[in-house]
Amino acid sequence: MSELIERLAEGLPEDALLTDPDVLASYANDMASFCPAGAPTAVVVPRTVEQVQHTLRTANDLRVPVVPQGARTGLSGAANATDGCVLLSLVRMDRILEINPVDRIAVVEPGVVNATLSRAVNEHGLFYPPDPSSWEMCTIGGNIGTGSGGLCCVKYGVTAEYVLGLDVVLADGRLLTTGRRTAKGVAGYDLTRLLVGSEGSLGIVVRATLALKAEPSRQLALAAEFPSTDAACDAVCRIMEAGHTPALLELMDRTTVRAVNDMTKMGLPETTEALLLAAFDTPDPAPQLRAVGDLCAAAGASEVVPAEDQAESEMLLQARRAALTALEAVKGTSMIDDVCVPRTRLADLLTGTAEIAERHNLTIGVCAHAGDGNTHPTVCFDATDEDESRRARISFDEIMELGLRLGGTITGEHGVGLLKKTWLAEELGPVSLDLHRAVKSAFDPHGILNPGKLF
Repeated sequence: MSELIERLAEGLPEDALLTDPDVLASYANDMASFCPAGAPTAVVVPRTVEQVQHTLRTANDLRVPVVPQGARTGLSGAANATDGCVLLSLVRMDRILEINPVDRIAVVEPGVVNATLSRAVNEHGLFYPPDPSSWEMCTIGGNIGTGSGGLCCVKYGVTAEYVLGLDVVLADGRLLTTGRRTAKGVAGYDLTRLLVGSEGSLGIVVRATLALKAEPSRQLALAAEFPSTDAACDAVCRIMEAGHTPALLELMDRTTVRAVNDMTKMGLPETTEALLLAAFDTPDPAPQLRAVGDLCAAAGASEVVPAEDQAESEMLLQARRAALTALEAVKGTSMIDDVCVPRTRLADLLTGTAEIAERHNLTIGVCAHAGDGNTHPTVCFDATDEDESRRARISFDEIMELGLRLGGTITGEHGVGLLKKTWLAEELGPVSLDLHRAVKSAFDPHGILNPGKLF
């Protein structure tokens, strides 16, 4: 590998090429459980497009795999190293290049942190809606790679709906520009949408043009307690059937509520079997909150508590954002699923998950973007306990099988990576899988980009 290091060094500044074994090990994996990580040969941390191009040309010439990385907050192993690879960390490409209030776009590099962009556009009276729970850490490039979502998807949609155009370095080092800056555009194949969610397997995003919206009013929320998850899911269906479009509609089961209380001491109601959070960001949300509160009561809510002000609403939102971290703390390790099902099957997914937890004698908490059917069953386990770890992995797979059986998908926003590649083949079927491989070959003939991920 000395030739690889020498050739990389020819086109990179000294601080952009890392080869120390301890440093390499620190970059080797993302936050997913049960996903093996190989030993990389080098980490490249570029600051410019030209440095990315040099890295790809070198790797392609030598047939060395390249694994792109953002903040490594991913939960599928998509950023994990393969043996002998170059890890391409894009975190130093972190400039917001443009915010245009007239065209309502932002142009950013991939290392920009989601929350940093959100706050920057807020200063212009604008709003970037995608808000993953890890928004204070995760990068826009990572969000694009995994096609991430967030709490506000029920009203505003996912990352793919806000990516207008991309600059992408291909496997051979060429620079591809896709998409547009305009509000409309249908020329040619939609390569932009193809690249979103491709997990770095087709090219390396080095610049993104993102759509923005006018900043909405601050959210006002309510919390509804339910005696069962079935009743809470019934309320979700009633709310959506009635035509409401909340800014968020989130569910936490009893296990999740208790975990959040243990970690944050927020005093959420631990007697509830399910806590439903609804919020609206319209100029006058009070009538909608009253209507939603009535629907929750009709579905069997034991208590409906509107937030008194925006500060209390924000506290409820922070409680929901803390859910996955809190569940990890229950046993020290967690496997976070992101099965998405039709809203009408949400209750079946939660009931089935509870049965899986009981059958395997495990703690599985569920929080969900209930308004769009995207659930996060989170298996809590002790990684030092071999038998419990085995049961955790089996239960995780059973939850994915359940989601497919209910007409859903194995991933709503976390991506496939290593963790779910077997299940992707199950969901896609052989014809679609053949086409996926053909597309991959067209973009990356030598298969150097994030090999072994997706399929």
